[in-house]
Amino acid sequence: MKPIHDPNSFRALKNIQIDILKKVGTNFTGSSPPDVFVGEYNYPNVFAGILAPIKTSNEEVFDSPEQWFQKRLSVYEILIERGRMIYPRFVQQVKSQNGKLISLMQEVSMANKSTDINFDLIKKPTINLKLDNMHAPVFNPAKLRTAKLESNPSITKRVEYIVGDHHLKAGDSIIDLYQHKLPVTNIIKLLSAGTLGIATQRRLVPTKWAITATDNIISESMIEQLKYFPWINNIELYHDAYLGNDYRIILLPRQWSFEVIEAKYNQEYSKIQFWQDYESHEGRTTYASSVVGGYYAARVAVAEHLIKRKRQASVLIMRQIKGYDTPCGVGVLRELTRNALSMNPEKCISQDDAFKKAQEGLALPITLFKERSKLLKDIKSQKTLAEY
Repeated sequence: MKPIHDPNSFRALKNIQIDILKKVGTNFTGSSPPDVFVGEYNYPNVFAGILAPIKTSNEEVFDSPEQWFQKRLSVYEILIERGRMIYPRFVQQVKSQNGKLISLMQEVSMANKSTDINFDLIKKPTINLKLDNMHAPVFNPAKLRTAKLESNPSITKRVEYIVGDHHLKAGDSIIDLYQHKLPVTNIIKLLSAGTLGIATQRRLVPTKWAITATDNIISESMIEQLKYFPWINNIELYHDAYLGNDYRIILLPRQWSFEVIEAKYNQEYSKIQFWQDYESHEGRTTYASSVVGGYYAARVAVAEHLIKRKRQASVLIMRQIKGYDTPCGVGVLRELTRNALSMNPEKCISQDDAFKKAQEGLALPITLFKERSKLLKDIKSQKTLAEY
């Protein structure tokens, strides 16, 4: 696997882009994973479109953080997969549900398998790359004239039913689909494409916003349930790493609270960048503006874990970022947190023991996280009934 910061990797990636653009004209047929993307630029008149490689296949790894993690793809490999796709797009007013292109995009967003589509472009795609901490990389935009389905989309009955319910609120739709085991990635597409919610309130949602909204709605629903569960019995430590993201997760036997502290590695400690957000038992009333999407993605995974166990805990997540210079979206962080929590935890006899074990394998001193934690400060200032 080539590290993405290697100049040869960038050169190889660019050569692939050039080769793809040589092969594609203004008309091509490809299989969307399925994948749709709505931008936030110039809101409410945004770019919206469907991503597809210039071939037909059943390969859905192009837009699946779940599969990227399962296969442990490198950043370079993820970019290669994403770089093979064209992004035919058009301008759409977010509240408008009219037009053949928006209807087709919504059909594609509902599919659970690759869908063959013929695209007629106004101009050939350009070599371009949109990177963002929230969503997967988007390559090769092109102005779309028309498009038509070459195969019927495969749509589950539950998705068809929920999209067809014009009286169900978007939040309730998201929770229903999640409870019916639809992957979070697929729910995000449905929300972004404007297929969920009360009919008069449906609109396109920029993908960047749809990701956080979906993670927030799902995790809040579960948190309200787990607050009624008994505490865990011991201090537990979980850890896992992927793409230069090293997670240490400590669960403490207390009532629900949650904190994420992120630190980007630097040999000079005074130059380390930190991001941090926290919620007490009462929850959040404002957006997690420091950690942003990574906060809500991790919170979904933690809430899933505690719901499954029918327990609650105070949760501290520490993320060391080292060598992760090309973001691939918060979906990989959601999967990383899920996987860490699926492993057997290290049982710890005390907080000090937990932090001592958490230090193993980290390049940064664990004290940098510990000293910043609002969650730990709150715990220190409070006494439980068992301590009286």
